[in-house]
Amino acid sequence: MANENGASLSVIDAASNRVVTTVQGVEGPHNVQVSPDGRSVWAVSGHDAMAVMLDASTLAVHGAVPTGAAPAHVIVTPDGKITYTSNGADGTVTAIDTTTMNRVATIPVGEGPHGLRPSPDGRWVYVANVSGRTLSVIDTAKNAKVADIEVGPSPAQVAFSPDGRFVYASVNGNDTVAKVDVESRQVVGRVPVGDGPIQTYVSPDNRYVLVANQGTKDKPGTTVSVIDSATFTVIRTVETGQGAHGVVVDPSSRHAYVTNLYGNDVAVIDLTELRVVARIPVGDKPNGVSFSSVPVREQAPVVIQVPPGEHGGDGDEEHGDDGH
Repeated sequence: MANENGASLSVIDAASNRVVTTVQGVEGPHNVQVSPDGRSVWAVSGHDAMAVMLDASTLAVHGAVPTGAAPAHVIVTPDGKITYTSNGADGTVTAIDTTTMNRVATIPVGEGPHGLRPSPDGRWVYVANVSGRTLSVIDTAKNAKVADIEVGPSPAQVAFSPDGRFVYASVNGNDTVAKVDVESRQVVGRVPVGDGPIQTYVSPDNRYVLVANQGTKDKPGTTVSVIDSATFTVIRTVETGQGAHGVVVDPSSRHAYVTNLYGNDVAVIDLTELRVVARIPVGDKPNGVSFSSVPVREQAPVVIQVPPGEHGGDGDEEHGDDGH
């Protein structure tokens, strides 16, 4: 997981619920993402406006690519070919070829793009524009925005159902989760959750939609809302910690991992019992979190040197056309 104020990534052994090592050297990491094949880990540096790729097993740096201003989240397409970063300060998404480590597109989206996720078939990327009211839809074949969907004030993150039929958006400005039909691109449901919903994640078995309620720094939220996917109702509110933020569920759908932004720890939720079964101290201001099936040996902290981003220059870049 990414410790944004700690300039580090914590690596947790899911079997023992212990931190086995820490990667130091990525400044201001807001989010982290394991590739679908499990071989690489991507992190964004908000401080250096860069996406960094690490080997998931050795934690060695594979490369670094410049992004837009203030990158927030990073994702990898299901085929592993393209990485997208949301650039919160300039209203764009950067597309990066994972083989050449070159930028291939800069795509204008909405205001303050934050969380983003690819559809299970890789056809679409949905982007939550936290400074606006919309989700932007990117066609990955064209690397261009093709639609904006109004969902409410300050949408922070999105999550696809495993079958790709629906997208769930945490609407931070009115404390709800919106359910969007992907085919019609219409909001088809809305459910109230806790204070300041931020990250959301659908369990791989499609049983639950989990939403972390961060609240604010002055009044932190401390819960995760558990939404039943079938009925689209909140069936449990689980106390997780101060400033619940990042959420990921393991591939078996047994455990969820929630970063507590102001508590500097991670809560582990048993999804069969819907209760916290472990709490793991990590670094300063833990933010994004991702799950890897690749084992990492216990070791002393790993200090990396991030390259200056010699790849991805403007000459390699094509600009997505959204009509502006």
